[in-house]
Amino acid sequence: MFLAYTVSGLFVGVLVGLTGVGGGSLMTPLLTLLFGFSPATAVGTDLAFASITKGFGTLAHRAHGHVRWDIVRRLSLGSLPAAALTIGVLKSAGELDGPVLHAIRVTIGVSVLLTVLSLLFRRQLLAWLARRPQYQLTGARQANATVLVGAVIGVLVTLSSIGAGAVGATLILLLYPQLRAAEVAGTDIAYAVPLTAVAALGHVWLGTVHWNLLGALLVGSIPGIWLGAQLSKQLPERLVRGALATVLTFVAIKLVS
Repeated sequence: MFLAYTVSGLFVGVLVGLTGVGGGSLMTPLLTLLFGFSPATAVGTDLAFASITKGFGTLAHRAHGHVRWDIVRRLSLGSLPAAALTIGVLKSAGELDGPVLHAIRVTIGVSVLLTVLSLLFRRQLLAWLARRPQYQLTGARQANATVLVGAVIGVLVTLSSIGAGAVGATLILLLYPQLRAAEVAGTDIAYAVPLTAVAALGHVWLGTVHWNLLGALLVGSIPGIWLGAQLSKQLPERLVRGALATVLTFVAIKLVS
């Protein structure tokens, strides 16, 4: 199965390289629906995978000055305690089976749907906000809203491994519409590193990280991301994102049902 896992990592890596999103939202459902891993194992392994890959991405964005560290700090102030608290709740629930696994599976499905909505309607949301400057937050209200958004994403990511990508980037843009695209991407990746690391360590404590699977996924995804980045120069982004949103919609419906 090592080869099958590696090919899956390659496939997801290509999509991430093409679109910048889709890692967790595709990887976790893929492990659950195609390979039959329990939702908890799929989430734990994908979080460990994300913490490693996003770490390399942060180094690249930091070198180019694309990370807004003040926003990263605010998001982390909300997301890290929320992730630790969620792990504590999962631990206190005892063995992860039955209703707990069902709740995790439904959370994965809901998170995938949120990713689809962020892919399809980000531009419309930003255009609506631009026409209504009175709804744009500033000062303390903006800072507090950022911490709250971080807490919500912290819970989502710890339960589903999904939410720190397209969903996080969309929320950052809504809170800080003046950011350049590169700053949104760099900031989104940077705050996801400590979040996924804390959540992954929590899942190691819960015993839900599959180490052989993690190695196979990394072997496939690293060249896949490079290949996808090369292909992105040839394929129209709108077409790729539309296809990804369609696939994710069917995945979400399957998970929730």
